[in-house]
Amino acid sequence: MRRLESAAALILPLLWNNRVLPALDLPLRGRTAANIAFATGYTKLFGGRPNWLSASGFRWGLGSAAIVFTGYAVALAVPSLRRLPLEIAVRAPETSTLEWIALHIPVGTVLAEEAIFRATLDPVLAESVGAPVISAVDFGLWHIQPARAAGDPVLPTVLATTLAGLVFTELRRRAGSATAPALLHLAINAGGALAPAAARWVDGLRR
Repeated sequence: MRRLESAAALILPLLWNNRVLPALDLPLRGRTAANIAFATGYTKLFGGRPNWLSASGFRWGLGSAAIVFTGYAVALAVPSLRRLPLEIAVRAPETSTLEWIALHIPVGTVLAEEAIFRATLDPVLAESVGAPVISAVDFGLWHIQPARAAGDPVLPTVLATTLAGLVFTELRRRAGSATAPALLHLAINAGGALAPAAARWVDGLRR
């Protein structure tokens, strides 16, 4: 019975994000709402344990996020590194940057994905051999269709998000809370979304 539960917990997110959600052909706000609805149902079905209000989760998460933001600040300060975000296209075509940063990244992406993977799938797989790797690979495969839709190379995207999944899972384990990886995840995604505009602004100041 435990194996069936683990198999279902692994397969359902992949079916949702790579098949069902794309087939619905929803606008951005609809996708955000649908992702949260799926994450809520998934968490309840498999008994997710996010422990969102954990003090340890906030400590680990804020510390990790600070490292990420420091990295972005260094990249913006060094001209040779600042060229990298300048070459990145802004990917929020259906909404304003403010709405993208304030709603769709933290809610539709970070909250939904952390509720599914770190708050729920990780505990379900806790007794499995190689559980962190299995969960991380599932997280990587979750990004197949989003990579295709964005025109990104699929294999590098899956590998990069699998690596991120390993880090997020380890952070959840150490903090005992999904809040820690959620804050790190938010820092990475929000910082990446803001980096091109920030790089243009810094370039303008230095001219």
